[in-house]
Amino acid sequence: MKVALETNAYVALARGETWALEPVRRSESVFLPVVTLAELRAGFLCGKKTENNEKNLTSFLNTPRVAVSEVNEETTHIYARLFTFLRQQGKPIPTNDLWIAALTVQENAQLLTMDQHFDYLPQLSIYK
Repeated sequence: MKVALETNAYVALARGETWALEPVRRSESVFLPVVTLAELRAGFLCGKKTENNEKNLTSFLNTPRVAVSEVNEETTHIYARLFTFLRQQGKPIPTNDLWIAALTVQENAQLLTMDQHFDYLPQLSIYK
């Protein structure tokens, strides 16, 4: 199983919350979409534990089965299809989350998240 972490899933994992910890433990590989990485670092800079949070994130990223998913041309095609689908359904989601969804589809992974608006995308496999 491959799992992609949405921002709230990484935060829950860092806190040791079971709902995030167990799927990550069972996964053969873990993807952190580059957008998730950006959201995390922005949050770190706004908080009081920037250095500690960055240290923990770097340690996590250096784990052999963890990789960062980056946007490429293929991602833009997936994004466009998901955007069009959501627009036709009249159910937009935040732009960053749309990028996270596109990267998760591209990686053929299951998304680990607490955000219910991802359920609007039947093309996306969500870890349940």
